[in-house]
Amino acid sequence: MAAGDAAGQDGNVPVPEALRRLSLDAGFWTGEISDAELLPDLLRVSFPVLDGYALILEIELPSGERTLGLRRPSSSEPIQLGWAPAGGPYPAALRWWELETCARVIALADPTLPHPGLVTALLSPFAPATADDDVPSVAGIREAAYRSLRRPVPPPPPSGPEQDPLPLFREDRWWPVPPAPSPQVLDEAAIAALSDPTQAVDQVRAGKRFPHEDLADLVRRATAHLDALPRRDWYTLTRPLARQITETGDLTPVRALLGALTEAGCDHPTVLDALSEPLVALEACWMVETLAGAEPGTLLRHHV
Repeated sequence: MAAGDAAGQDGNVPVPEALRRLSLDAGFWTGEISDAELLPDLLRVSFPVLDGYALILEIELPSGERTLGLRRPSSSEPIQLGWAPAGGPYPAALRWWELETCARVIALADPTLPHPGLVTALLSPFAPATADDDVPSVAGIREAAYRSLRRPVPPPPPSGPEQDPLPLFREDRWWPVPPAPSPQVLDEAAIAALSDPTQAVDQVRAGKRFPHEDLADLVRRATAHLDALPRRDWYTLTRPLARQITETGDLTPVRALLGALTEAGCDHPTVLDALSEPLVALEACWMVETLAGAEPGTLLRHHV
């Protein structure tokens, strides 16, 4: 079986071109891949989190079946967390807050994977909301992730006459402008369906082979990594302003926060991009929460 492997054991690697192409196909997200030619039989993408841990997603083509795994430090092969057919149903392999924590750490390490974005779009079906979650916030983050899927759109061809028409044909109705294709990969109906944080029926975490200890260790390390960020370098100087934003729920001072970080010498691309115009509210929210050392969701729930 031919395979496309997206990553080695260590470090950040670009998302493979095959997955980039698939992510621009609406059918890939809705369970009906339209064109799998020239793609590997098995596509494996690795999302390194930290300290040698990584979340591994394997996609079989053309069926679209997906397997989520956890790779441990000093191990080359992942332990399976869950499996699902292309259109679901998906197992509850991850708690939502576990995925949210890992996605934030991944985004901090790799500016090409902002949050909410491709990581959340791919893995959130394996992390359904539970009664303990803030369901509107979960739905809002998932929606933002699917809306972040954008494709290049060529400029529309000229629709007017090539030369000055006769007076009778000068009205716009004679030269209708063709509808411009949407840069969004998914239409509104698909986004709404995919964003619904319905509960999974397959509770794989009850199985004896589920790697509870390894997953708990990863999440513990990721949480500590995020908690330590506001106490590092220039972030300590801007923490009061970040706290003010989380307390009020008003994103207006984000521009001032960005300016203060830049003036203090911050050059972290993920941090700066999340706070830059055009502002994506939920992306700015998690970054401000992290810089403030606030509980995840403190600011976000004001904007969903």
